[in-house]
Amino acid sequence: MNARLPIKMLRTLLLPLLALALIAAGCGSDEGDSSTGAATTTAEDPAAGPAVAEDSAGAQVADGEQSEPKPKPKGTAITTAESPFGEVLFDGDQRAIYLFDKEQGSESECYEDCAVEWPPVLTKGTPAARGDVSQGKLGTTKRDDGSTQVTYNGRPLYYYQDDPSGVVGCHNVPGFGGLWLAVNASGNAA
Repeated sequence: MNARLPIKMLRTLLLPLLALALIAAGCGSDEGDSSTGAATTTAEDPAAGPAVAEDSAGAQVADGEQSEPKPKPKGTAITTAESPFGEVLFDGDQRAIYLFDKEQGSESECYEDCAVEWPPVLTKGTPAARGDVSQGKLGTTKRDDGSTQVTYNGRPLYYYQDDPSGVVGCHNVPGFGGLWLAVNASGNAA
């Protein structure tokens, strides 16, 4: 048997494979390319380190790693506590919360002097239910100045400017064309 035949066959099979490997290796760069000359790396190149991508929040993460989710802004906590008027709404700092009976929808009518005496309950995130407060009844409405006011059972919520912490000092008080009333957990006047 001729010893040259197997070598010839081997060359015939290996040369096209070698040519394909050289072509594939050259796909990542082209010396005639007029780019800035910056090196390009891929995830297959172990010397290049892990590939970097952006997650859905825009943070850079290495390929195969998970980034920490960005914390959502914490909203104002709305809770319940006992008062002389029964269980009513307070915020997380134990400030009593009121509704204005003149307002029948979620849009605030309390601005200027009214909003000084009866400041709106504002939030920078989704309001958080605590105690017997229903998360489903909590909501928000935009004020004329762009701030976000907390609503409960579809009505804007307020503080009284001079109430000390833990005290409902102004339930059933007239002012600005309506009554100011403490709010119970069902969302009605106490």
